[in-house]
Amino acid sequence: MKLKAQNSSQKLRGGYYTPRELTDFIIRWAFQDGPKKNILEPSCGDGAFLEGLTEIEDVEFDQCTAIEIIEEEAEKAKQKVLKGNHHINIINNDFFSEFTDNLQFNEYDLIIGNPPYIRYQYLTPEQRDTQSDILVRNGMKSNKLINAWVSFVVASVQLLSSNGKIGLIIPAELLQVAYAADLRQFLENTLSKITVITFKELVFPDVQQEVVLLLGEKGDDINLENKISLIDVTNLQSLNEEIMGQPVEYKEVDHSKDKWTKYFLSNHEIEAINSVISDSRFNKFEEIADVDIGITTGNNKYFSVKKEVVQEYGLEEVIIPLIGRSAHAKGIYFNHEDWLANVNANLPAQLVYFPNESSDNFSEGHKEYIKWGEEVGHNNGYKLGLRKYWYHIPSVWQPDAFILRRNDLYPKFVINKINAVSTDTMHRVRFNEGLNHQKILLSYYNSITLAFTEIEGRSYGGGVLEILPGEVEKIMLPNLQNIDDNLAKKLLEHIDDCIRNNTDFEQVLDLVDREVLVKYLALEEEFVSSFRVIWKKLMKRRRERK
Repeated sequence: MKLKAQNSSQKLRGGYYTPRELTDFIIRWAFQDGPKKNILEPSCGDGAFLEGLTEIEDVEFDQCTAIEIIEEEAEKAKQKVLKGNHHINIINNDFFSEFTDNLQFNEYDLIIGNPPYIRYQYLTPEQRDTQSDILVRNGMKSNKLINAWVSFVVASVQLLSSNGKIGLIIPAELLQVAYAADLRQFLENTLSKITVITFKELVFPDVQQEVVLLLGEKGDDINLENKISLIDVTNLQSLNEEIMGQPVEYKEVDHSKDKWTKYFLSNHEIEAINSVISDSRFNKFEEIADVDIGITTGNNKYFSVKKEVVQEYGLEEVIIPLIGRSAHAKGIYFNHEDWLANVNANLPAQLVYFPNESSDNFSEGHKEYIKWGEEVGHNNGYKLGLRKYWYHIPSVWQPDAFILRRNDLYPKFVINKINAVSTDTMHRVRFNEGLNHQKILLSYYNSITLAFTEIEGRSYGGGVLEILPGEVEKIMLPNLQNIDDNLAKKLLEHIDDCIRNNTDFEQVLDLVDREVLVKYLALEEEFVSSFRVIWKKLMKRRRERK
């Protein structure tokens, strides 16, 4: 979790203790169907869940095992449950060690808790080995991107009895990040029913990490169909009011590694999405282009320069036009006039691109700029230290187009008309040979394609949509290579004019949806309108988290 104020002991333990509203809600949900025999709390902290087990009415169980790695916290937990005559056994040990030695040989009717959020680099070698073993044994890949909470979830599900239930508080990353893709598929294949509850407001006030409630149920009936539902609530205070007693619409899982964002939609909307994916009139972005991250300079402040720096050091011969961020691209084309306006506005619109050779033969101005960079420490970055010459940027090439990495309403897609380059705030797009670039550009600005940007992207935080190259490549685009040239030109001019003048973007979509999706592709108006609803629904949900 990203702390507003770093706390090293919390960071190493990964523990952020749980509000009573959450523990009580999960416990009440778990005991709706009656008493439990054997309960596990894999990371009990100071005993918030255990306290709920001892105090909530109609909670009956035979045995509860709780694990806590920090001795002081384990003692606090013991003090909380001493007053109750309950069979709760608190073990002061590391979950991974306890799992290897004892837990893996048991089954539990209920597993509840708030697993620790520990980055791979903070795990001990022994913990890494156990984590890897847990994941691989359950058909998943293990790598250094995977956080400890993932293996906690997998191990816990593995320990469930045939009709067991699991209620965990975990990061919202479950829904969308790539490193949790195997976990999503594992849960879909293992649990007969999954309910995920998300929050519009942050649950932990001192932590900038969104969390969700994962409520899962196993079933021993081989005819059971795996179901999933995602429910969005306002905050902790409204949790019971918005959930308890309300009907839940479950969807059939597709047993893929896809993001779970789509399950915020209705069954009818999911059917519409699947129909586009299988429609021959549409292509995935990866079928028409390669998408790569922008240039990793290693130090944008040094390599992305303003006009005055170019003039002071005589860098004119070693600069390349640069598009640095969305605001630098006024419309759907990035042309010479746009770039020159950015330069004259004193924006860092030029990339310094020194040759990959010794600076001995460089001009005096170039040598002075390199010397200045070294004097102030601009050459000390990790990636710069890996280069033979720190001042030479590798992998510089001019793409056909750019697509913005982080966005508000939608990712802007821009044709590169002056052989400009971009830093890693923009992705670089290279079209396949033989395709009309203008018609690809037109194919992007419609309600169906923008709905897919929300489905494939992820909520970065603060309401921002982040979309990475592999996610861009999954976006669906209508195939417009045979559309009338004059119509395409007319529509593109209108789109460019509207975006440059900040016209209501839905006016763009109204026109393109009608002319391209309805008239050209012959899609039903109601079908197209449903995608406008999908786009706005997912965008609204994301932006509410500002």
